[in-house]
Amino acid sequence: MTVKTNERPGTRAVLRHCRMSSTKAREVLDLVRGLDYTRAVELLDHADRGAAPVVAKLLRSAAANAEHNDGQFPEELYVASCFADTGSTLRRYRTRARGRSTRIRKRTCHITIILSRMPEDQIARLKARSAAQNADRRARRVAGARRRARAAEETPTLAAGEAAGEAAEVAEETEERPPRARKAAARKAPAKKSPAKAPAKKAAPAKKAPAKAPAKKAAPAKKSPAKAPARKSAPAKATRAIAKIAKKTTRKPSGKDKS
Repeated sequence: MTVKTNERPGTRAVLRHCRMSSTKAREVLDLVRGLDYTRAVELLDHADRGAAPVVAKLLRSAAANAEHNDGQFPEELYVASCFADTGSTLRRYRTRARGRSTRIRKRTCHITIILSRMPEDQIARLKARSAAQNADRRARRVAGARRRARAAEETPTLAAGEAAGEAAEVAEETEERPPRARKAAARKAPAKKSPAKAPAKKAAPAKKAPAKAPAKKAAPAKKSPAKAPARKSAPAKATRAIAKIAKKTTRKPSGKDKS
């Protein structure tokens, strides 16, 4: 006997009148059907579909309903059922040539997601797996910390041990040699050179006295302005003017005498 979708046990969340076609929503719902809640959320967050953010938000809403209303843990839930039904269609028109129009259909859908609790054996397996993973992580972390601490302790001890071993080898070699060989080795050993003294710094050159500024040249003497040429005497001008007036006033005697 089949169970109807509205009779399936679990916690549901419904989104009505979503502004997309039911076909687009079903493509995303098919990806998460039957998966556990954690895996389904991860898959929807990285899905390259326009309906993925809408379905992910609805899935989180269903998990919040189960946690708040039914007292369940989201990690123990799985997507028992999810489907999209066709909603109302908005009809619009677009004008075309010759007074005609084209019909535009804006589809809507109703999306439903039902979350149910997983079987007890599956929950036990998941808990065991998560506990093993946590224990493995903790063991790695502790081993790494101990390894670093051991390396930090052994570093100065190894350096001191190597120096002591070299000194012991040198002492054994000198003891095994006869006294003549020791003297010869001492003669052959190059004497340690004393560190060379740093060269003395050169004395700073004496500062030269600043050269005196050259004496300013004496300013050249100003030349006296040239005298203006003397004007002509007034009597000469007067005589010329009188002569011109006399020429104009004198008349020549005409031949016809009216008297």
